[in-house]
Amino acid sequence: MTGWWEGAAEVVGRVPPETTQRAVGYPALFVLVALGALVPVIPTGALVSSAAVVAFHQRSLPFGVLLVFGVAALAAFAGDLALYWLGQRGVRSRGGSRWLESLRGRAAPERLERARAGLEEHGVLVLVLSRLVPAGRIPVMLACLLGGLPLRRFARGDAPACLAWAATYGLIGIVGGSLFSDPWKGVALAVALTVLISAGPAVWRRVRSGRGGRGEGG
Repeated sequence: MTGWWEGAAEVVGRVPPETTQRAVGYPALFVLVALGALVPVIPTGALVSSAAVVAFHQRSLPFGVLLVFGVAALAAFAGDLALYWLGQRGVRSRGGSRWLESLRGRAAPERLERARAGLEEHGVLVLVLSRLVPAGRIPVMLACLLGGLPLRRFARGDAPACLAWAATYGLIGIVGGSLFSDPWKGVALAVALTVLISAGPAVWRRVRSGRGGRGEGG
C-alpha cells in the first residue's frame, strides 16, 4: 500500500507546472470571458492581457500566447451570440425580456443613435469597431437587435470583431510580458493599460464637457 502511494506521488511530481496551469487556466479563461460578455462587471480585457503575460513567460511560447488568443476570441464570440439570442427573444416577446431591458439600460440614447446611423451606413462592419471602442459593443448590438438583424448575419460580423478584440488585448499582454522578467510586473502593467484604455475616453469626455461649461459660463 505504501508503495502505491509513493508511486502516485512520484507521478504527480513529474507533471510539469505549466501543464497544470494550462489544464485549469484556459478553461477558466473561456468561462470568465464568455460570462463577461453577458455580465459587464467582469473585466475581460484585463483577463486576456494578464493571461497573455503569463503565457509569454512560459516555455511553450508562442503556442501559449496563440492559445490565449484563440480561447479568448472563441469565448467572446460565444458570449456575444448568447447575449444576442437572449435579446432576440426579448424583441419577439410582447413585454420584452430582462436581457433586452438590461441592454437598453447599458446603452446611452446618443450612443444608440450613433450606432444605428453607423449600422445603416456601414453594415455589420461596425461590429468590428464596436468591440475595440470602450462601451461601444452594447449600443451596436442593441441597434442590430432593434433593426431586426438575423443571428447569422450578426455572427458573420461579430466573428472578426472578436478576433480583433482578442488580438488587441493579447498584444497588450505581450508588451507587458516582454518589458519585465517577473510575470506579476507584466500583469500589473497590462491591467493598468487596459484600465486606461477603458476609462480614458470617458474621462476625456468629462474633461471636455467641463471645459465647455466653464467657457460658456465665462
